[in-house]
Amino acid sequence: MRADQRELRAASTRLAVQFALLIVALFAVLGGVAYFVVTTGQNEAAHRALSDASMVDSVHDAPRNLLITVVMPDGSRDSSPQLPKGLPDEAALQDVIRNGGSRLDTVEAGGRSYLTQTDVRRGKVVQVSYGLGELEEEQDRLIVALVVSGLIAAVAAAGIGLLLARRSMRPMSEALALQRRFVADAGHELRTPLTLLSTRAQLLRRRLAGGDVSASADDLRDGLDEIVDDSRALTEIVEDLLTAADPRQSAEAEGVDLGALAAVVARSAEGRAHERGIAITTRAAEDAVVTGAPVSLRRLIVALVDNALDHAASRVGVDVSASRDEVTLTVSDDGPGFVDEEHAFDRFASTRATTGDVGHERHYGLGLALVAEVVDRHGGAVAAAAAPGGGAEVVVRLPRARSERGSTSGAAE
Repeated sequence: MRADQRELRAASTRLAVQFALLIVALFAVLGGVAYFVVTTGQNEAAHRALSDASMVDSVHDAPRNLLITVVMPDGSRDSSPQLPKGLPDEAALQDVIRNGGSRLDTVEAGGRSYLTQTDVRRGKVVQVSYGLGELEEEQDRLIVALVVSGLIAAVAAAGIGLLLARRSMRPMSEALALQRRFVADAGHELRTPLTLLSTRAQLLRRRLAGGDVSASADDLRDGLDEIVDDSRALTEIVEDLLTAADPRQSAEAEGVDLGALAAVVARSAEGRAHERGIAITTRAAEDAVVTGAPVSLRRLIVALVDNALDHAASRVGVDVSASRDEVTLTVSDDGPGFVDEEHAFDRFASTRATTGDVGHERHYGLGLALVAEVVDRHGGAVAAAAAPGGGAEVVVRLPRARSERGSTSGAAE
């Protein structure tokens, strides 16, 4: 699950980075357009200022933002005070004096740029210069503002993109986790019934293939009935798993005698227990009825009994008792007990001490996790602890069916 979370976080980060890059690209395009529009407007304003000064041929008539140099026909000059070094543009003046016409140049003077127009007006050569310093400063400020805004937009876009990506991918993550959980649950829950079904089918085939004369028609019919029952049980388990996996669905609840159901499960496990030399004892109170899904409750008991058989040394106890408000199911064994009761119901957790038995099937840490889920769906509580006489026990408490609450009956062997 951690690998899935890392992959989803990495995917969310990639989406956020791509979204941020997209925003930055769009912002760069818009910034470029804005910069082009502003600079074009400023250049047009500078040209209009020079055009408006086309009739000026005297230093005294020049506006404050213009610098003027006038060359008289006799060669004398009159210039605006405090001209920066580099003005007037002597090359432009000499060119217009010799050849006439008009020139428009950009001149660097005193560390600043000037848009300069030189032409002949009423026999005088007039050079008008418009300072571009303020325009360049405004352009620099615009560039800085665009860069800072772009960085802020990139960071904000990355944060918002990451938030939106994780929010949009959360359903995908949940669906993936649900899918994998269903596969794991199905494999765990179907393993034992499939093994039992295969065993019964093989026994029946051996009887038929070996010509066992002791096998009567009734025995064969019973064997076939058991296979049919096992197939029906598999179908019910699959349906219950599908119901548990889909939060939109819920199984029909009915009154279930937990004591009777526990006794049936214990009897079906006696063959496996006998092979391992383990004794199963059952004690069930009468009228220990709860409201729930029979298939789910059967899965719960089967998981607890299988878990106990996997770790027991010589005995497994199944005890069902009832009080006024709840029914208690206790499954205990004399095995090594729990190493960590607190995490016994975590998925894929192995909190049992080793038994030293190498012949056991591989355990995936799902049995008690499935028990906890079934108990939660039925509004109950479950706990794992050390058994009083040594070993381990799992205690399940479920609400007693309303119609059955009352005085409790004695336990029956």
